[in-house]
Amino acid sequence: MKEKIHLIVLSHTKFGENSVVLHTLCREYGRKGFLVKVGQKTRPALFQPLNILEAEVTVNPRSDLWWAGSLKARTPLNGIRSDIRKNTMTLFMGEVLFKVVKEGMSEDGLFDWCERTILTLDALKTDYPNYHLRFLLELSMTLGFSPSIEDLAPFAGSHVRELEVFLSSPFEQAMLLPLTGEARNEMAGVILRYLEYHTESSINVRSLKVLREIYG
Repeated sequence: MKEKIHLIVLSHTKFGENSVVLHTLCREYGRKGFLVKVGQKTRPALFQPLNILEAEVTVNPRSDLWWAGSLKARTPLNGIRSDIRKNTMTLFMGEVLFKVVKEGMSEDGLFDWCERTILTLDALKTDYPNYHLRFLLELSMTLGFSPSIEDLAPFAGSHVRELEVFLSSPFEQAMLLPLTGEARNEMAGVILRYLEYHTESSINVRSLKVLREIYG
């Protein structure tokens, strides 16, 4: 049975000579991998992290890995793809989602929240170096956790006050909160450790180092 659905790309891995496994989030099936044939009609640019795609998938209850084809961008994300800093941030966000959301895991509202988060980043013109911190906190809440300052304090070290201000600030003020690159990086590490604790998993996000180098 074939079905048309929307996918958010998290990452992809090569599979054989002419295919990739596209690791995605979808509203219907949560996090799921799809086999995609790579040819002249399938542009590699479609596989960039956090792309929002339309796809026709072959539903096969007898297999864990389904085929996806007729891929096309649902939203172009020009604001992200034209900005190396935003591109780096989507690499980080996609890696976090891949590590935190397990294969087959489906949380109510996760896809829709993620889509809104991507489109908001795409639309922002300035003042977004703190955006990944907001992303991590909102992801925690979307997964059912409550990242209050009391919950984060055991992981926060010297950044308790900065996290408290960030948590209590509206979105616009949180984006303008002056943070050094070192503080921003360490605060991201705090929230990742909080997520590790609550998901009982290891979240080693390699792209955090790249993000630190880009934003300073």
